[in-house]
Amino acid sequence: MKVAVVILNWNGKALLDKYLPRVLKHSVGAEIVVVDNQSSDDSVSFIETQFPTITIIKHSQNFGYAEGYNQALKQLDADLFCLLNSDVRVTKDWLEPVITHFTNHPETSIAQPKILSDNQPNTFEYAGAAGGFIDQFGFPFCKGRIFQSLEKDTQQYNETASIFWASGACFFVRSKVFKELNGFDTDYFAHFEEIDFCWRAAHNQHQAVCVGTSSVYHLGGGTLPYKSSQKLYYNIRNSLFTLLKNLPLQLLFPVIVTRMIFDGFLGVFFLITLRPYLLFSIFRAHFSFYTSFGSIFKKRKFYNKTNQYFVVRSIIIQYFIFRRRFFNNLKIRVKKKLATSSKSE
Repeated sequence: MKVAVVILNWNGKALLDKYLPRVLKHSVGAEIVVVDNQSSDDSVSFIETQFPTITIIKHSQNFGYAEGYNQALKQLDADLFCLLNSDVRVTKDWLEPVITHFTNHPETSIAQPKILSDNQPNTFEYAGAAGGFIDQFGFPFCKGRIFQSLEKDTQQYNETASIFWASGACFFVRSKVFKELNGFDTDYFAHFEEIDFCWRAAHNQHQAVCVGTSSVYHLGGGTLPYKSSQKLYYNIRNSLFTLLKNLPLQLLFPVIVTRMIFDGFLGVFFLITLRPYLLFSIFRAHFSFYTSFGSIFKKRKFYNKTNQYFVVRSIIIQYFIFRRRFFNNLKIRVKKKLATSSKSE
């Protein structure tokens, strides 16, 4: 299987200096590609000097995550793409279990390894943990991470199991599937595009898994800090886009209205806690959603073919009212389950 490890970079020289040597050392047999989103630092010259074997794709502008990868992957020839954040520390055997799973399971189209914290290596990391899920109102969470609660890794998620979405921090996808689905939605720019992609893939009967015998360590917040107002804007707006594109038609109105009510409560919380800049991000996200409603709704005819709907009961109610802080304690309601868990090779 021909594998390309593709790293998107924007002004990330320090991260490349820290993490890229391990990618080269522990990815034998894979093509390593750095895609530069028109960095203003000297990232490109640094790579050309220090890592001359690496393929570099230079974009003419900052296309963000979605279009940045879409444009780059069109230029690459591989069976399997690994979209890897520049702030991920890979491990010695990170690739082999994932490649083996893809080889032995043709029904698997998307995968991720376990993603642990580079700052606290025995703890799952916020952006992906042991695989992503979504609740009935579009709030994402993970095995090993619900809101700000991060589980310790006690090997409780070492099996290979179906998930709803794989993290964009270390996102494996078959090249033919990425092309079949026309890549990421470029209206997103950044954030939530991997969840939308995985939901569209599910409509077309493609399976996503977390390969628990593979681990990487993610620093997180390398481009936008987790508490950034711009990150909040993208997450809220793009989650609404995702619901509009992928929910069964009969659920669109009640789910989106309820979700906006939750956003309203969040805005009040930001106001009370003297963070009006975050409240403004919610207003911006909703305004952008309203103005984009027509163009996003039209995409349903291309993406929403089977009404695939895979959720758990409201994660907000379970987390804040019933105090269920761990994935294994959640009450799950699943419609059209994607697949059953299987033991890893």
